[in-house]
Amino acid sequence: MLSYRLRWRVLPLIAGLALLAQWILPARLQADPPRPPVKLIFDTDVGNDIDDAMALAMIHALQSRGECELLAVTITKDNPYAAAFVDLMNTFYGRSEIPIGTVRKGVTPDDGRYLRKVATAEDNGQLRYPHKLQSGNDAPEATGLLRQVLAKQADQSVVIVQVGFSTNLVRLLASGPDEHCPLGGMNLVRHKVRLLSVMAGGYTPEAVKQRFKEFNVVTDLASSRKLFDQWPTPVVASGFEVGIAILHPGRSMEEDYRYVAHHPLREAYALYRGLGNDQPTWDLTSTLYAVRPDRGYFQLSEPGKILVDAEGVTRFQADPQGLHRFLKVSPQQAISVREVQVMLCSQPNRS
Repeated sequence: MLSYRLRWRVLPLIAGLALLAQWILPARLQADPPRPPVKLIFDTDVGNDIDDAMALAMIHALQSRGECELLAVTITKDNPYAAAFVDLMNTFYGRSEIPIGTVRKGVTPDDGRYLRKVATAEDNGQLRYPHKLQSGNDAPEATGLLRQVLAKQADQSVVIVQVGFSTNLVRLLASGPDEHCPLGGMNLVRHKVRLLSVMAGGYTPEAVKQRFKEFNVVTDLASSRKLFDQWPTPVVASGFEVGIAILHPGRSMEEDYRYVAHHPLREAYALYRGLGNDQPTWDLTSTLYAVRPDRGYFQLSEPGKILVDAEGVTRFQADPQGLHRFLKVSPQQAISVREVQVMLCSQPNRS
């Protein structure tokens, strides 16, 4: 035991250290403030596959966690039920106010396997999934909406996730000044966008050797070629090989959505892929990287330039000054990413 005299010498020292800790620890905690939410625009061909809908659900989960803010959804599938489906998803997650823009004269007008069925599903004469936007024909045109939304944002603050065709973004680049902004599209993008995260192409040696033609690239080939040739900000592409290496387990769709009687993503998945069947996560990878680029989920290629030839084959040309990179994923990373995506997709909505 400390002597009486020694205790009276030590106790003030301990008290002083405690006070110092109270002063230092909050300061250290405040030294690294939380990162502000990523300002996100989601450009999608929703309805052509189910991973677009899964990526949208993941965005809502990330927004509920304070990691991103979905500024707008623009659609490159020219089907009236595509916008209705996006609206019902936004409404389901408690964000019916998010603006939606649609392509005009797009390249894939068909209903797909789930858009109409989910958007028009009823119970007792009422829409199963409430939504105000009944048709994409009632939504604003995507290019104008993109200009309107970008013009309001701080410089170099917006991340665009493109998981469909390049139609809307190429039209944005070609757009002229309007009531929203005096800048032309190219300068507007250069000022406001800091990253384009795009699901497109294939970048393995096997893909190049086999002259692989990825769906998002070849479906609107002219726009794809212009996008990779002209887009003025950094671009990170997730190739076909990344999403096919990370399969979303169908078992999750069967078991992880029971917190609600009807879930639009689960119903759409059942119609498109079938419950119990696994699904490649192409669009989810671009979305996850856009919001969490520094979590070690993926590896990045060296800088360079993505080239798209006249037949739609993508090729990467290394260049230290290049603005383009592509994602790579190891088998170990694929396991981690799959679990993160499963958790985020199935996160309960706010209602």
